[in-house]
Amino acid sequence: MLTTIAAAQLPVVFLLLAAGTVAKIWTVAREAEPGTLSRLGPAVLVPEHWRAPAMLGCALGELFLVSGLLLTGHPSFRWGISGFFAVSTYVLWELRRRRPDVGCGCFGEVSALPVGRRSLGRTMVLTAMSLGLVWTPEIPGWAAMADLTWAHAPAVLAGLLVLAALSPEIEETVARLRYRAPCEQRRLDPAAALGRLRSSAVWRSHEEVLSSKDPVDSWRELCWRFFVYPGNSHAGDPVDVVFAIYLSGRHPTVRVAMVGSDGQPVKTGTLPESLPISAGH
Repeated sequence: MLTTIAAAQLPVVFLLLAAGTVAKIWTVAREAEPGTLSRLGPAVLVPEHWRAPAMLGCALGELFLVSGLLLTGHPSFRWGISGFFAVSTYVLWELRRRRPDVGCGCFGEVSALPVGRRSLGRTMVLTAMSLGLVWTPEIPGWAAMADLTWAHAPAVLAGLLVLAALSPEIEETVARLRYRAPCEQRRLDPAAALGRLRSSAVWRSHEEVLSSKDPVDSWRELCWRFFVYPGNSHAGDPVDVVFAIYLSGRHPTVRVAMVGSDGQPVKTGTLPESLPISAGH
């Protein structure tokens, strides 16, 4: 019975290690906000210029352990994983004592909440799970997982539920998904706005007056992205053709106006009055 429960925790331990590895590498690679690593442990315990290498080194260590667990049955990897989680428990305890303001960084930037009892409890449970794997048959992890039967399912599910209950990251992720930043605060790629413009009916109806298909200027104001193209009016005078694309919604509004060399509209524009037309924003 105990052997069955221990063997059933192999996919759980593998999943947690793999998720932690990917999340840490992703956090270091993108670092969406400056100073992200200064809020995540154990990177905060080292000088600033070593924080990214420290987190990346931790991720590579996890990758080494999870690869050994998957590809071999050598007990050293299972003991290594047990030691990794035991050391992690101690490090989190120290973080909670010395830096109660920072997150554990277990899953990269998602683990930004201050270290609490749940995070500590999770590493303790993972340490116990990993120790249980030491007493299971010494076969590669992929083969052991392939040999799992429906009899192991309750133990696998129980392990996942326990770890889910001890993971504050789940609530944090749900809260992030529920919160949608206002349009004017979202980071939106100008190339996406340009694609929306060129697929619009407004673009097609004014394409013939453009003297170049490359914009000469572009800027953003709140939820609008502006593109300026050189063109000619129907009278043959040189004008700036200004397109405005609303940056929210599946079918965003696209508006256009023509501006003469004197800065005055050549014809009645449809740009919102609150958004000024100026090629030198």
